[in-house]
Amino acid sequence: MSIEVGSVVEGVVTGITNFGAFIELPEGKNGLVHISEVADVYVKDVHDFLTEKDKVKVKVLTIDEKGKIALSIKQLQEKKPEEHVGKPHAAAASDSSARPLRPRAPRDFRKPNRFNNSNASFEDKLSRFLKDSDERLTDLRRKTDSKRGGRGSRRSD
Repeated sequence: MSIEVGSVVEGVVTGITNFGAFIELPEGKNGLVHISEVADVYVKDVHDFLTEKDKVKVKVLTIDEKGKIALSIKQLQEKKPEEHVGKPHAAAASDSSARPLRPRAPRDFRKPNRFNNSNASFEDKLSRFLKDSDERLTDLRRKTDSKRGGRGSRRSD
């Protein structure tokens, strides 16, 4: 099967960059799925949708004179108007060897929420919140007072 514009082929993800994913196609050719063509939803990080060695179905968008092949996964996905915005759609292909795209768990490296301890009572959570809030306000005042010239930094003539 030759690779032509508009054809649907199956390939393997060989590399992921911040701008898309490289796909190895049949006949030893390689193509690129740009980040904007990965899913119907906003894609901040391609790693949230694809990993290396994933089998995916792609549509060939263009083949330029240098032989570069532009691919799309998004154009093969079903459009379901009743789904909520923000959820990716299942892949249109029913072939089980190419898995449908689903975002992976978000990479949130922030500290866990200290106030959402389900074992603590409401009063304990409120007490912790007030203490933390007071500490933050004190730090903020200390930093801003020194910039404004407050607390003893005034000159007496």
